[in-house]
Amino acid sequence: MELVDLYDEDRLPLGRTAERHAPKGPGEYRTVIHVCVFNSRGQLLIQRRSREKAIWPERWDVSVGGGVDAGETSRQAAEREVWEELGIRLDLGELRPSVTVNFDGGFDDYFLVERDIPLEDLTLQREEVSDARWAELPEILSMLDRGEFIVYPRSFLAFLFEMRGTFGFPTK
Repeated sequence: MELVDLYDEDRLPLGRTAERHAPKGPGEYRTVIHVCVFNSRGQLLIQRRSREKAIWPERWDVSVGGGVDAGETSRQAAEREVWEELGIRLDLGELRPSVTVNFDGGFDDYFLVERDIPLEDLTLQREEVSDARWAELPEILSMLDRGEFIVYPRSFLAFLFEMRGTFGFPTK
């Protein structure tokens, strides 16, 4: 059973935990993360979710996504999820999320990083990820139109690409 810390609407800790997928009470929120790994050519590393995934099976997604476990910071969860899903050790140092999106059940922190990672260096967690590759925004938007990519607003995906090179974006 995966436990998550609970927060109020201002993201202040409530001092309680809950099972990750269990319904939360009014005013209870959890945190999830996404990591968007861009290369120096401006491409985004995308992953194809395994067919065993309960939500969005076999759809393409940004580089990494996952829940923040109880006792973890979102940065720690981002580093852990990159290791678990892609087999890459990623040190985010003092990097804060570039973007935080509110969703019905909580907060979604997006970390944007630039790394030139050879695909052959990836070790995919087969229960989570069936494939990974580099893609440019027009290709991702086309995949979205064909129903192959998780349903993100087109403008949000473009925004992630536009955020490259802005404050807090590490290049090493």
